[in-house]
Amino acid sequence: MKNFMSSLSTSKAALIVGIAFITSVLIVSIVDDLLLANFVVPGDTAALSKDIEVNSTIFGFAVVGYLLVLALDSIIGLALYVVLKPANKKLALLTAVLRLLYVFILVMGLFALVLQVVDAYGYASIKLFGYVIFALHIFFLGYTVLKSGYIPKLIGTLLVIASFTYIVFFVDLGLSGMIGLITMLIMAIAEFSLSVWLLLRRKTLPE
Repeated sequence: MKNFMSSLSTSKAALIVGIAFITSVLIVSIVDDLLLANFVVPGDTAALSKDIEVNSTIFGFAVVGYLLVLALDSIIGLALYVVLKPANKKLALLTAVLRLLYVFILVMGLFALVLQVVDAYGYASIKLFGYVIFALHIFFLGYTVLKSGYIPKLIGTLLVIASFTYIVFFVDLGLSGMIGLITMLIMAIAEFSLSVWLLLRRKTLPE
């Protein structure tokens, strides 16, 4: 893996980030809008536990889908390290480690839920902790982008703002519908903007 990462160009790494992110969005959309469309509203963990028992097959496919997304998240984290290494190797490494740690936490949480080591309540706590780590990853990703000098500062600023909106969104502070929608848009636009920019401008990145 180390030799592969060291031989990977920033242009190819940027291409990987863009494709992996778009693919993960498509998988999440399928899982959330099709497989889990009839499950309870997130937050009602008691009802969620019952739905998991009744719809075990569908839930199994959903778990596989989320594991694929988390695998793509790992790939994104490693590829981002290559993209950001020319800017600051230590910050790039920290950014990658935080994303990989987030993936590890959620994978462990999913397996614990499937194997019934924890119930839906326990999984919700594990997932929340993982999302806090992810928010930290987004913050340092945005900060590194701001310091890079070769990725637009606007994208870095959006990512830094998004890191705080992730925390607000996942902690569930009972925000109004409009504020919640704005929060989700900021989260989506920030990562999407970086992915699209990397796809379009990957050949201009420093090695």
